[in-house]
Order: sequence, then C-alpha cells, then structure tokens
Amino acid sequence: MRLSRIIMALTVGLAVVAVPTAAGAAQPQPQPSSSATETDPPQPPPYPPGVARLAVVPPTIILGQKTRLVGSGWKPNELVDITVTSTPFAFQRAAAAAPEPGLTVRADGSGNFNVPYKPEHPGTFTFDALGQESRRTATAVLKVLPPQPKPKPTHHGGLPVTGGSLGTPLAVGGGLVGVGAVLMLLALAWRRRDRFGIGSTH
Repeated sequence: MRLSRIIMALTVGLAVVAVPTAAGAAQPQPQPSSSATETDPPQPPPYPPGVARLAVVPPTIILGQKTRLVGSGWKPNELVDITVTSTPFAFQRAAAAAPEPGLTVRADGSGNFNVPYKPEHPGTFTFDALGQESRRTATAVLKVLPPQPKPKPTHHGGLPVTGGSLGTPLAVGGGLVGVGAVLMLLALAWRRRDRFGIGSTH
C-alpha cells in the first residue's frame, strides 16, 4: 500500500515538473534582429583611382616644327605606352586614321612626363596613352598645318627694284636736265646778241 502511494507521488511530481518545461518550449523563440541578417554595403577602396591627363603643347604647329607631349596623374616611375594615329586633311572624311610609330615614356617620381614629338606630314594626330601598371588612360589631339609658301620678290623690268638701282638713273637724268638748261640759256643769249648787232663786222 505504501509502495503504491510512493509511486503515485513520484508520478505526480514528475508531471508537475514536466508541464513548465513543455510550456517554455512551446513559447516562440526571439528572432535575431534584422540588422544582423542584412549584408553590409560595399566599402569604397581606401584610395580612389587617379585621373591621368595628356596634353599637346602647342596643340597646332606647322610641318617642320616640334611639339611636346605633357602627361600627369600617372603612377611614380610608371611606363606609359602612347599610340599615335593620323589622318591627312584631304582625306579626313573618306579615310580612316592611319597608325603612326608609337612611343613609350617613363613618368618621373611625381607621375609626370614631358617629351618632344615631331610629325613627318600634315594632318590631325591623335595620341592615346595607357599606363602599364595603373591602366589609366588619356587622349590628346594635335593639328599639323602644311608649310606656308615663301613670298616671291617683286621684279621691275626683269631686275629687282631697289633704292640703289633707282639712284643712278635719277642722278644721270638730273645731270642731263642741268646741261639742257645751260644750253638753252646760251642759245637765248646768242639770239639777243644777234638782235642788237653785237659782235657783227662791217
């Protein structure tokens, strides 16, 4: 009798303990905050990419003159490849640009360079620069005009007219005019002499 009561008491005690545990398990569990599940936005790079520049100084020249390619914004001591294309003025609308010999320059410790360039024919030249390490790009344009024709000297009678060449004829002409005036005065004096009978013999 006592054994059955003890077993019954243990059963009731276990049931009382199990009820709060089941009730706690049935309660909804707290959800993690939405901020923890969202992905963080991408962060910008620590250093923004640099901007390279290329200029032609002066941008317009006459064939036979030199210009300079001036670059800035490249990495220090970087090698920069410059591709050159040209289009003659007479065929700019009908023909595509023709490749020209390119060049490779090295930037200084500040990422700058300044090199001369002399074109071999007139037309429009386009320079496309690309950094070998930074992959930065820049473009510049040059116009090369044809050489101007030399002015022709002015000729007079087959000989150039100069101040020295005019001086001699003017001097000779003036002398002849003076001689003529003297002869005219002598002729007038001779006529007067004959009119008044001066020097006549009887």
